[in-house]
Amino acid sequence: MSLLILLIIVGVVVFMAIGIYNGLVTGRNGYKNAFAQIDVQLTRRYDLIPNLVEVAKGYMKHESETLEAVVQARNSAVTGLSAAKANPGDPNAMQQLSGAENVLTQSVGKLFALAEAYPDLKANQTMMQLSEELTSTENKVAFARQAYNDAVMGYNNRREVFPSSFIANMYGFTAATPLEIESPQKREAVKVSFS
Repeated sequence: MSLLILLIIVGVVVFMAIGIYNGLVTGRNGYKNAFAQIDVQLTRRYDLIPNLVEVAKGYMKHESETLEAVVQARNSAVTGLSAAKANPGDPNAMQQLSGAENVLTQSVGKLFALAEAYPDLKANQTMMQLSEELTSTENKVAFARQAYNDAVMGYNNRREVFPSSFIANMYGFTAATPLEIESPQKREAVKVSFS
């Protein structure tokens, strides 16, 4: 009888451990999938920026430094995204992407601020359409980032609570890092107004 009770206890413990392990795998896959959504939106953003720069070039001939800064910031952000895609949740990759995104947002913001001084550029239909698409994409990036950060928090909570922490440490489930922006001003989407 005591052997049967021992076997039942061992069976329950094994099933609990399997359930915890599977929950950790599900959480990790969840935040990786959420990062894939950020990847989709950021890639769209990065694809829009060269078109925006090309339209602006025709009007802003004396602002080549600003246009080059936008292109360089975009290229850095693409590199940051590639590193983050390779290992979503990695602290270094998330920090690199966050920093590159901050610089890109500032560069694009400066481009739009300068565009205000060019009435013909502001009235250009292509520029207005690209600006609208970029603003829409910025909103989608913000939602994707929020979903990713929520998935990271859920995963990290799951891996840190008792008894999951034992299984997580035993099988190498490391903490994931959210994608954060440094200041509230940088959290806002680029404001675009060509009215």
